[in-house]
Amino acid sequence: MLELAGVGRRPLFPDHSRFAVPGLLAAFLDGLLFESLMSYGANLALSHIVGFLAAATLHYWFISRPRLLYDLAGYSRWTELGRFLVICVLALSVRGGLLAVLIQAWDIPPAAAILPAIAATAVMLYLGSVFYVIPSGNALPSPEADWRIASFGIIAFVILLRLIYIGVAQLIPDEAYYWNYAQHMDLSFYDHPPMVAWLIWLGTSIFGNSEFGVRVGAFLCGLITMGYLFALTRNLYDSATGIRAVLLLAILPFFFATGALMTTDAPLVAAWAATLYYLEQALIAQRERAWLGVGIAFGLGILSKYTLGLVGIAALVFVIIDPVARRWLRHPYPYLAVLLALLLFSPVIIWNMEHGWMSILFQSGRVRGVGDDEFGLFELILHFAVLLTPTGLLAAALVLLPGTRQNNSVSICRRRLFIMVFTGVPLAIFLILSIFDTQRFHWTGPLWLMALPAMASMMGKMRNFSGNPTIADRVMAAWRPTILACLVCYAIALHYLVLGFPGIPYQGIYKGFPEHYFWRQATMGIEQIVEDTRRQTGQEPIVVGMSKWSVASIVTFYNRGKPMEIRSRNIFGDSGAMYDLWYPSESPTTRPVILVGMWQDNLECVRDSIEIGKMLANPDPVRQLGSGPINFMIHE
Repeated sequence: MLELAGVGRRPLFPDHSRFAVPGLLAAFLDGLLFESLMSYGANLALSHIVGFLAAATLHYWFISRPRLLYDLAGYSRWTELGRFLVICVLALSVRGGLLAVLIQAWDIPPAAAILPAIAATAVMLYLGSVFYVIPSGNALPSPEADWRIASFGIIAFVILLRLIYIGVAQLIPDEAYYWNYAQHMDLSFYDHPPMVAWLIWLGTSIFGNSEFGVRVGAFLCGLITMGYLFALTRNLYDSATGIRAVLLLAILPFFFATGALMTTDAPLVAAWAATLYYLEQALIAQRERAWLGVGIAFGLGILSKYTLGLVGIAALVFVIIDPVARRWLRHPYPYLAVLLALLLFSPVIIWNMEHGWMSILFQSGRVRGVGDDEFGLFELILHFAVLLTPTGLLAAALVLLPGTRQNNSVSICRRRLFIMVFTGVPLAIFLILSIFDTQRFHWTGPLWLMALPAMASMMGKMRNFSGNPTIADRVMAAWRPTILACLVCYAIALHYLVLGFPGIPYQGIYKGFPEHYFWRQATMGIEQIVEDTRRQTGQEPIVVGMSKWSVASIVTFYNRGKPMEIRSRNIFGDSGAMYDLWYPSESPTTRPVILVGMWQDNLECVRDSIEIGKMLANPDPVRQLGSGPINFMIHE
């Protein structure tokens, strides 16, 4: 499904005139419809989608009129149309994101913003038509060349999609909480090490307190991860396999998200990939200087998230069971790497010494689970399928399960042992913990980095599908539709988040989705309530986010009007994470208090079942505020 039809069968850019004339006509029609609809009061999404669909239809009609001889087995008019629709979805997403950047972030008038958007549309439709939609000639590209060029195109598209949308998609509450870290800079924090705060502080210092400023660190971490994973896979296999490994990194859900969202997982994944690369250089290639890289990468990694400690356990296991690597136990370099990592980790140690080791105690409690004391193995496997897709999970199982190996050379065996240990040890720990308690679904994501090179190697192998296909054959065949489905889903989801689609309300997609996401609009409504309360009472109200940290954090970030005094639920004696340190509980006040929560239960009682209404004097009833995407509860 991902074969690039033009590779090896015709010049790179054939018959330009065939695409130039319809391209110009389509661009003219696109701009005319967009301007007409905007002038009649249509919203941005409707105007640009109608213009795009008209231009794409005209483009397809022109390029499909001169029928080509379909000499590729199974290729038909419907196949051509299906491929063109895929290109349209991808182009529409890029175009919508570009319009949002130009109009919403850069304040460029729509009449001017549509011009570069139309140009981008024309380029994508042209390249998609040349390389993917229309076949010609007789020679088919080799599977190796097919995967390589498809990988380059998909990786470039994913990077472009991230770059466009990270600055216009609203923050999720987690990102806003870490942005609040950066507003209260410290050596470390209660629930996480400080790396995420440092990256956000650097990004917002350069680009301002914007979504792009918050997320640019995650974008760069994604590029760093790609570089280290390519280098690691090239050392274990070859460059072609390295490109396919980066393709998997770009397309699998967990890694796609970590390259776009500024959470602690973004720097963790980058540091995890770097640590694996330097460990391969030290343990497999036997290079002494690589231990310096191990110490730096590991130290920066545990400054990002404590989960990287699992890689340290895996390294110790590998050194013990591998005879060649065992010699490092008698050399000073690994111990110097440990000292270097501890030196980099020292801010966290110092902060914990000053705060009664509260962060270490909190994280050790989280490792035991989320607190439901239920058997979580099934949920953990389900999480694997979500993080990797079902195809990715099956592929990982195939490369990790023992099987017959024809090549038993020492280098091949050590390479396989390296992959097995650095994937299997963290995985085994999570599996054991899941027996006793349910784990957070995203915690296991980074451990699959070490499996990606082997999965990429399996993707590139020639398969003979005659006769009865094996499970590996079926998994290989499933990669193409899986990659295509992921691309289309990401493109549609990002466009929907930023611009929406006409006739598809946000409430109908997922019950809790609007409450978690549309806080820019929600904060405007809260600001109006606060202003009304100021005028009525003559006092400055206190806005209380009735969740541990998410509501208070996201409202603080999007408070772009007159600054509000915003606190978390710890004001009522419940846990508020870092808000317990930033804004300790105060004595009773006579000022107006406005409670904001995502659900009514949040506003009625704290976790120990104490009714909040009993703590308030003359409380108003809980009510829902807003319409459309805004849907949250207010208690005054």
